[in-house]
Amino acid sequence: MARILGITIPENKKILYALTYVYGIGQSSSALILKSANVDPDKRAKELSDEELNKIQKIIERSYKVEGDLRREIGQNIKRLKEIGTWRGLRHARKLPIHGRSKTNSRTLRGNVRKTMGSGRKSTSEKT
Repeated sequence: MARILGITIPENKKILYALTYVYGIGQSSSALILKSANVDPDKRAKELSDEELNKIQKIIERSYKVEGDLRREIGQNIKRLKEIGTWRGLRHARKLPIHGRSKTNSRTLRGNVRKTMGSGRKSTSEKT
């Protein structure tokens, strides 16, 4: 069971993809980390030695903001936007989409409520 920064990464996946289970590390960051640690990206997570895992963990701790620290920073940024009253802050506060067209593309956040004649389920009395 491989653990990096307190996160259990899946053992049967290649380490390139397994590192992306850590919040704040994507595929490109994962590739850079493995390159600087001199670890083969095609190795499975269970095949890594303790030395290789330690190298990877040291690089992440030194160069990247991940997990709790990153979540806290993002939360503080959103809170700051709300406090100063920016457009993005107001959209966050109202739980609406921050970017883009909200009339049609915010169904996930606003619920699947459509106000047109043909929408919704017809009752049995209307069908006949």
